[in-house]
Amino acid sequence: MIRWRKGTVEGVRREWPGAVELDVTISGDGPRRALAYPALVGRPEPGDTVLLNTTALAMGLGTGGYAMVVAVPDRLPPDPQGPGHLVKARYTPLQATVLGADEQDSPHHETLREADSLGGAPVIVADLHSALPAILAALLAERPGARAVYVMPDGGALPAWFSMSIARLRDAGALAATVTAGQAFGGDLEAVTVHTALLAARLVLSADVVIVAQGPGNLGTGTRWGFSGVTAGEAVNAAAVLSGRPVASLRVSAGDKRERHLGVSHHSLTAYGRVALARADVPVPELGGPFGARVAAEAAALGERHDLVPVAVEGLRDVLAAAERDWGVRLSTMGRRLDEDLPYFLTAAAAGRHTATLL
Repeated sequence: MIRWRKGTVEGVRREWPGAVELDVTISGDGPRRALAYPALVGRPEPGDTVLLNTTALAMGLGTGGYAMVVAVPDRLPPDPQGPGHLVKARYTPLQATVLGADEQDSPHHETLREADSLGGAPVIVADLHSALPAILAALLAERPGARAVYVMPDGGALPAWFSMSIARLRDAGALAATVTAGQAFGGDLEAVTVHTALLAARLVLSADVVIVAQGPGNLGTGTRWGFSGVTAGEAVNAAAVLSGRPVASLRVSAGDKRERHLGVSHHSLTAYGRVALARADVPVPELGGPFGARVAAEAAALGERHDLVPVAVEGLRDVLAAAERDWGVRLSTMGRRLDEDLPYFLTAAAAGRHTATLL
């Protein structure tokens, strides 16, 4: 289940808030990239011996191609200080205690204790983490200064620190804050459920718009129900039951080699067409041509359950390119860059453009 290795840190490659990327030499495997989360294991330094989990590295996972530092056994970090009794990654060797926004020791407990409404705030739901910067780019192009908070559930990566996009969007001022929900951790606030994460985003962090999408590294099996993005439908339900305004961002691709993801992905059709029981706005990009007609026809299957909203995409490619340049965030989905799967990014951006009209 786990490939355990020992390695020696040769140097630090780069770092961003919450994470340090390292060069390590692993006995028998040679030089490799490794990733450490200093809040969990302390900060490894050149010359340190590190205990590594190389499972994802051996599998060649696109978003998990690191040897993960489990411990710096010769230099353990200090014991944690302060309140907090939410345990995440529970009953695993790396379970960690954090302070939840919704727990009794939190300064926000009274705000959230009887909280039950988002007050009509828009909640954009997307399948993939890579939709986040595209949604923000269009939203902020139409509504500069809108305060957007990202809620990261536990369908993909559990540490928010893994995402360089979050760090760069925060640095650029495009993203106000992150709330990690369920077993995910490392956000500006922690929450037990997506429901309290949404409430914390709105009532504690004063979000104008909340964006819900799993972290990097979603899981799919090629079956109708076996994919982590099924939680997108559950997020629509959570937003609606809390009196938010759900906006369901479609996953669309013209470049995926898998037929089930070409056009409107089966992930969107299942999550929004079967799992989401509450009504949502579904922005449908006006892509034009035969492919645009295909997307519109496939999205029409959601029309009985949701409100389909045609959205013009003129100018959005330039908006996306400017965001990538100015924010320093890489627009990439499944290894495909902006112009290698433009409809994917235009569709996510269409959700941001539509949501701007709701503010």
